[in-house]
Amino acid sequence: MTARGTAGRAPAAGGGTPHEDRGTLRRLLLRGRRFLLRRKGVLLRLAGWSLLESAQTFLGGYCLARALDEGFLAGRTGTGLVWLAVAAVAILAGGPLVRGVFAELASLVEPLRDALVRRAVTQSLSGAVADPARADGGAVSRLTHQTEIVRDSFAGLLLTARSFVFTLVGAVAGLLTLTPLFLLVVVPPLALGLLLFLATLRPMATAQRAFLDADEAIADRVGAVGAGLRDIVACGAGAQVADRTERLIGTGARTSRILARWAAVRTLALGVAGQLPVLTLLAATPWLLGRGVTAGALLGALAYLVQALLPALHTLMTALGAAGTRLLVVLERFEDREAAAAPGAPEPEPPARPVVKNGAAPARRARPAVEIRSVTVAYGPGAPPVLDSLDLTVEQGEHLAVVGPSGIGKSTLTGVIAGLLVPDSGTVLLAGEPPAGPRTSASAPRRVLIPQQAYLFTGTVRDNLLYLRPDASAAELSAAVDALDADGLVDRLGGPDATVEPAKLSQGERQLLALCRAYVSAAPLMILDEATCHLDPVAEARAERALAGLPGTLIVVAHRLSSARRADRVLVLDGTRPACGTHDELLTGSALYRDLAGHW
Repeated sequence: MTARGTAGRAPAAGGGTPHEDRGTLRRLLLRGRRFLLRRKGVLLRLAGWSLLESAQTFLGGYCLARALDEGFLAGRTGTGLVWLAVAAVAILAGGPLVRGVFAELASLVEPLRDALVRRAVTQSLSGAVADPARADGGAVSRLTHQTEIVRDSFAGLLLTARSFVFTLVGAVAGLLTLTPLFLLVVVPPLALGLLLFLATLRPMATAQRAFLDADEAIADRVGAVGAGLRDIVACGAGAQVADRTERLIGTGARTSRILARWAAVRTLALGVAGQLPVLTLLAATPWLLGRGVTAGALLGALAYLVQALLPALHTLMTALGAAGTRLLVVLERFEDREAAAAPGAPEPEPPARPVVKNGAAPARRARPAVEIRSVTVAYGPGAPPVLDSLDLTVEQGEHLAVVGPSGIGKSTLTGVIAGLLVPDSGTVLLAGEPPAGPRTSASAPRRVLIPQQAYLFTGTVRDNLLYLRPDASAAELSAAVDALDADGLVDRLGGPDATVEPAKLSQGERQLLALCRAYVSAAPLMILDEATCHLDPVAEARAERALAGLPGTLIVVAHRLSSARRADRVLVLDGTRPACGTHDELLTGSALYRDLAGHW
C-alpha cells in the first residue's frame, strides 16, 4: 500500500539544521514585528487599558497596608473600612477593564488568523498548480486546526504577557511606595527565577520540536506499516520493518526523556521565581521591622506577591513553556511550507520464456506452483463464504488471469495464495509447501504480491528496487527498468541514487516502481492484485509481458479484457460456480465472462 516510509531517518530537532532553524525563527520575528507595527493604534489602546489594570494592582496592596496601619492597628476601624472599600471598588472596576482588553485583543488576533488562512489557501493552490500529482494532505489541517492553534496560542501568550508586565509595574510601584527596602528583598530571587526560566526557553523549544517531530515520525511509520501490512507479510519483510520502527520508537523515547528533563528545570525555575520571594520576605521580616517597616506594609507586600505578582508569573511561565512552543512550531511549519512552495519509445521485447501460448496446456513439472483444494473463506461466523470449496491448480510457468465482479473475492483469493489469509477450511500449497508459517529469509522469495496501491518508502530509487532482493546487481536493476520502460521515470527522479518521496509520485508512477521491484525479485510466483490499474493500456501490456517473460508463475487480477487475453488461462469467480479456461473457451462456456468481456 502507498505509504510514506520514515524508517532510519531520525527526526531532527526542529525539523532542520540549527542554521535553518535560526533562519526560520529570524523570518518569523521579522514578520511578527511588521505585523505589530502595522497595528500601533491597537497596541496603544491595549496598553492604556492595561495601565488601568496596573492601577488596580497597585491599589490592592497599598489599600490593605493603609487599612491596617492607619485604621485597624491605630484603633480607627472606620478608616480601615474606608481603605478596604477603595480596594473593593478597584476590584469591581476590573470588569470594564477586562472587556476593554479583550476587545483590543480581538483586533490583533483575528487579523492574524485571517492572514494565516489566506496563506494556507495560497500555498495549497500554488502547490497544486505546480505539481498536480502531489496531494497536499496537510492543507486542511493548516487551514483549520493549525490556524486555530495559532490564534488561541497567540491570544493566550499576548494576554498573559501583557498581564504579567503591567501587574509587575503595579506591584513594583506599590512595593516602592510602601518602602524601597522591599525591592532589596524581593527583586533578587524574582530575577534569579526569571533568568533561569529564560535560559530554558531555547533548549525547551528545541526539545519540544524534536519530540513533536519524533511523535509525527512514529505516527507516519505506524500508518505506513498498517497500510502496507499485506505487502510486508507477503514479502517476508516483517523483521526489517520492525527494526526500522523500533529505531524510530527509540528516538521518540530519547526525545521524550530530554523534554522531561528540561520540564523539570523549568519547574525548578518556576519554584525559584514563585516561592523564593515569599520565603525571602518572611525570613527578612525581623530585619525589616527593625528598620521601621510597619506590619501593614509587610502585609501589603505579601499581598502584592501572593495575590498579584506570583500568580501572573506562574501563568506567564506556563504559557511560554506550552502555548509558546506550540505557536512557534506551527508558525515555523507555515514558514517552511511557504519556502518549500517557492519557487514513447518503442516497446522493448521481453526476454524469451519457454511457456506455452493461449489455449495450450502448460508443461507440467513435479509440483504445481499453486494448489488450492476445497478452500472456503468467510469473513465472520454466519457470513456467506467469499470463496466456497474452491479448487484450483496453477502450473509452474503458467500465466493466470482472475476476473469477476467487484467484491466477488478476487483480492481474497490473492490473500489466500500469498499466505495473508488463512482459509476456514481447505488446503493451499505453493510448490508443495504451505504459504503460511514463520517468515524466514529462505521462504520470503517464494512469492511476491503487488496490490493495487503500491507500497514505496522514502529512500533512494535503488533502495526501493532492491527491497525484495538486496543482493541484486546494478545490471539486474538496469534490466528491470529497461524491461518495464521505466527509464524516463527514473531519469526524471534523478537516477537510481535519487531520493523517492512517495507523496510526490502519482499512483501510476508508484505502481511502475513497484513492478520494477517485483521484476528484480525474480520470485518464482508473482501475484498482481490490480497492480497495473493506474497504468495506461500500453504500459500495462508492457509490464505484464515483461513479468510473464520471467521464469516463473504469474497470477494477475485483471481489470481489462486485454489483460485476460494475454493470460494462458482465465479464472472467472462468480460466487457459486467458478469457471477456468482459455479466453475462447470461456466466451463459449461462461455467461458471466461474456458479460464482462462485453462490458470491457
